[in-house]
Amino acid sequence: MSSLPRDAAASKSSLQSAWHSNQASASSSQPATPPDSDSGKKKKRPKATIVYSQPADTGTGTDVNTQLLYAINHLKANNGPMRLDDLAIRTQTPLDTDKVLFEKFRAHERVEFDIRTNLYSFKHDYNFRSKAALLTEIQRATRRGGGISVRTLKESWKDAPVAIEELEKEGEVFVTRTLRDGQMRMVFWNELKADPADLAEEGPEVVSKRDASKNGTGLSVEKGAAPRWL
Repeated sequence: MSSLPRDAAASKSSLQSAWHSNQASASSSQPATPPDSDSGKKKKRPKATIVYSQPADTGTGTDVNTQLLYAINHLKANNGPMRLDDLAIRTQTPLDTDKVLFEKFRAHERVEFDIRTNLYSFKHDYNFRSKAALLTEIQRATRRGGGISVRTLKESWKDAPVAIEELEKEGEVFVTRTLRDGQMRMVFWNELKADPADLAEEGPEVVSKRDASKNGTGLSVEKGAAPRWL
């Protein structure tokens, strides 16, 4: 009976030895993990996606009316006659190839065509190229009861502002200006410095009204007659 504990202890010892032996053989049979060859090197950053720029937007669009407006505005800004081919190239519009666009352009009220030179130009509100012709337009507007916008005159003739300032110094016109920066706004003919020939063309009634405005009474006084209301 005394030999049983010894046998049990010996059996337990042999089992533990066998288990350790199996663990050692299993670990030795696994291949060694190779060291990371890239661990000492810096990782490369991924290349950023390159976005190439798009062509500049010409603003002409593909709609016929949009192209028509763009072409007419360019013709206006050019301040002079142009060939149709040159206008089509500068505005990048198919004026010379699109029949519908060309017919709309040709029939527009602001487009003038010179059959002799085959050139197109913008039709401004006024057509003058000298200080004398400018004064004539101002006189006509004043006789109709109003002045003319300096901006409109400049669109018709780029040298109009300079000519208006000269006419103002000469006393031929009155000019209204903005309070903020003194820019010229409207121009009126100075009727007080009217030429006798101009007064004769206007007739006695217009001259009589002007005389009434001068005396500040609203009365037209004729020689040898009592005053009367206008």
